[in-house]
Amino acid sequence: MKAFGLTQAGDVDTLKALDLPTPQASGTDLLVQVKAVSVNPVDTKVRGRAAASEENPCILGFDAAGVVVAVGDRVTDFEVGDEVWYAGDLTRPGSNAEFQLVEQAIVGHKPKSLSFAEAAALPLTTITAWELLFDRLRLDQTSAYQSRDLLVIGAAGGVGSILLQLAKRLTSVRVIATASRPETQAWARELGADLVIDHRNPLSEELDKLGIDQVDDVISLTHTDSHFDEIVKVIAPQGQIALIDDPAELNVMPLKRKSVSLHWELMFTRSMFQTADRVKQQQLLNRVSTLVDEGAVKTTLDQHFGAITLDNIKRAHTLLESNKAKGKIVLEGFE
Repeated sequence: MKAFGLTQAGDVDTLKALDLPTPQASGTDLLVQVKAVSVNPVDTKVRGRAAASEENPCILGFDAAGVVVAVGDRVTDFEVGDEVWYAGDLTRPGSNAEFQLVEQAIVGHKPKSLSFAEAAALPLTTITAWELLFDRLRLDQTSAYQSRDLLVIGAAGGVGSILLQLAKRLTSVRVIATASRPETQAWARELGADLVIDHRNPLSEELDKLGIDQVDDVISLTHTDSHFDEIVKVIAPQGQIALIDDPAELNVMPLKRKSVSLHWELMFTRSMFQTADRVKQQQLLNRVSTLVDEGAVKTTLDQHFGAITLDNIKRAHTLLESNKAKGKIVLEGFE
């Protein structure tokens, strides 16, 4: 089968085309024929540090939408022919291949109303956003009135683009998004932000312009280390902070005075450690699939780069590393 990955870690030029055997499904695995993928920052991070070799190449790619073509003997939730979407497992070969094995517990049924390309934009960021909101910060999905302010830093990227929608549709919190360019600020408003501020300026000053002196919760999606002093300043006593990026260092001692809790989110934790509750990812993907089909949530696809080819994968990696991407980059079909 055709696949794309690397045999040594490095820059974008280490990516290469591979010809590999088609895997076989067993146990609780599905064999999925990949129809479309999206490219995420984690792809570029893995590319730079993967333990890959000629004998053991690394296939990149996590988000995928496709069709089940075979099932293992212990699969109970899917059948051959089902259209599915998922974000994969950091410890297994990725989605930049014609066929991929994935455990049923982390796979959902694709929204019927979306094309494969539109669906592929969503799984990884959807799982990350859902777990941030409801597993880490434990925001209430049942209350019609929840008097909380949520500040989302870097809200126009892939995770922010779905997180704004989920927060708006499923909670009653007031969402304050940060974005630095007119087009990304408009994007954040379109997706559900109640207020938008510019994170190029001190957060406290931007909030003060809106008459807001503190926020109950902060979700930091990028450059947490450069914003941290301002986050400490604006977070309310007994507030919560959640983050997904990788600060070189983070001095959490200033949080003690306000009894603030700090939460990390990595959507691969459940699959990586085979946690007993990993089926929650299947459940949330199915829930969001229903929300999409009801028109409550929309795809975050921003750019379609064409077929799943080496050149197009390289283009996507390069754009992501420029920090100028908005929404998600999708590739569809193998030549």
